[in-house]
Amino acid sequence: MARQAKLDPSPDLLQDLIQHNFLFKGLDKSWLAAYLIDDQLVREKLFSGRPIYTAFRPGQSLDYLYVQLGGGPVIIRSTPLDRIVAMTYPGSCFGMRNLDFDFGGVCRTFPSLVEAYKTTDVVKIPVEAVKALHAESEDFRERYNLLFELREKFQYHLLNCSAYPPQAVASLLRALIYQERNLGSQPQANGSFLFDLPIDLIARACQLNHRTVEQVLKGMTQVGLLKAIKGSDNQGDVVCVVDPEGLKEVYGATRDKVSWWPLK
Repeated sequence: MARQAKLDPSPDLLQDLIQHNFLFKGLDKSWLAAYLIDDQLVREKLFSGRPIYTAFRPGQSLDYLYVQLGGGPVIIRSTPLDRIVAMTYPGSCFGMRNLDFDFGGVCRTFPSLVEAYKTTDVVKIPVEAVKALHAESEDFRERYNLLFELREKFQYHLLNCSAYPPQAVASLLRALIYQERNLGSQPQANGSFLFDLPIDLIARACQLNHRTVEQVLKGMTQVGLLKAIKGSDNQGDVVCVVDPEGLKEVYGATRDKVSWWPLK
């Protein structure tokens, strides 16, 4: 017990996890401190454009779960089309499908690159600590399972990215809204959803060119689905969805069914 008391993690880190991360939100701090030992946790700053790891390599698994505290998004890119098939924002985690534990033992697909699209702050939690928390806490188990479910449902939304640009972009936005709402990260106090979502990410997720994406976002803003953000340093990358329910109509639309899209 003396050794454990000496190595308790800093209160600031525990408080960050409890207040801001989906897996740990609301858990008792003293109980959590018994599992998250300071010298076993790794804090890292992941810089943009640098690979973090290659997911789903045959016979290989990770030693840590990545808890995202700030920055990002972190993306997963498939090959050879270089399509983005997952996005992780602060408040969530990534890497669970590559841990040799729980669903990670059977969740296998083709090798895919995981990278921070923008600088990201993470805490790496050893798999043994994740296993112990999973065994002891029903709340943790349910949340951990939901992370897998959300990954599958995100990719399901992307399957509905048709060649019709309005529907393709709406599919991605609906995927992000569904994900962030279930994680409890959003909506904002006014009911809107804010995403750091550069045009490049939308283009690669939806398999559209950049100019087409710009035109779709402009049309969505004109009809009140999105709102232009002003006064921010990265305002060009921020997408503000103010009518998430209205996106459903675009999401379910087929060719020629969106009146504001000029190209038939």
